[in-house]
Amino acid sequence: MDSMARKRNWIPDQHGAWAMLVVPFLAGTVVAPHPGWEHVLLLAAWLLGYAAVFHGQQWLRLYARGLRSARRHARPALVLGGACAAASVPLAVLHPWLLLAAAAAAPFLAVNTWYAWRGRERALANGLAAVVPACGMALVAARLGGLGPGRAWPAALACLLYFAGTVPYVKTMIRERGSRAYRRGSVAYHAAALALAALLSPWLALPFTAYLARAAALPGRALRPAVVGATELACAGALLAVLCLS
Repeated sequence: MDSMARKRNWIPDQHGAWAMLVVPFLAGTVVAPHPGWEHVLLLAAWLLGYAAVFHGQQWLRLYARGLRSARRHARPALVLGGACAAASVPLAVLHPWLLLAAAAAAPFLAVNTWYAWRGRERALANGLAAVVPACGMALVAARLGGLGPGRAWPAALACLLYFAGTVPYVKTMIRERGSRAYRRGSVAYHAAALALAALLSPWLALPFTAYLARAAALPGRALRPAVVGATELACAGALLAVLCLS
């Protein structure tokens, strides 16, 4: 097996998930008054943990169906999980409150694991459950950098409003392309998200207006998944830029 094939086996191919993992983290880091080396360690633990959980859930999904292909996920889950633990232990020793943050994320992880076991990873509720702890990382990164309680909530909520909206929106573009109910629900959500985001900061009305426009105009168009994904990366980048500058 060549190096490129090994890379594909170890790195999760859920491209949208990477933006959801990184953008809230960076948003929380930027607003923190004292970002430092600990944020590098936290980001490493965060990404390694995601990759380990991904492989663990894939192993569970395939093993539950008696498929031998489950074995290819066992080693990545164990190795990446060990690397995540190695990065996490120093942080937990220096900042024990991080254990409480991990405990707060555990129920959402349990929901994702249940859906993986049932083979229903594309369920709407599963996607929404994944969004919450990812956006909560903005609070964790901000506190690690010395930001007082409550001051990072606008950034975390803005991330939550955007990434929660991507779950139904992407479905209207791919798996539920012909569903009027999904399209109406997505547009209604984005309209409400725009109003709420504007309350957090008038500057946030700019990207959220664009999110509403794309939720209303793009479903039904024959766009390739790669184009949909690239569009969402641009949308996530716009959100991060506004959060950093406002």
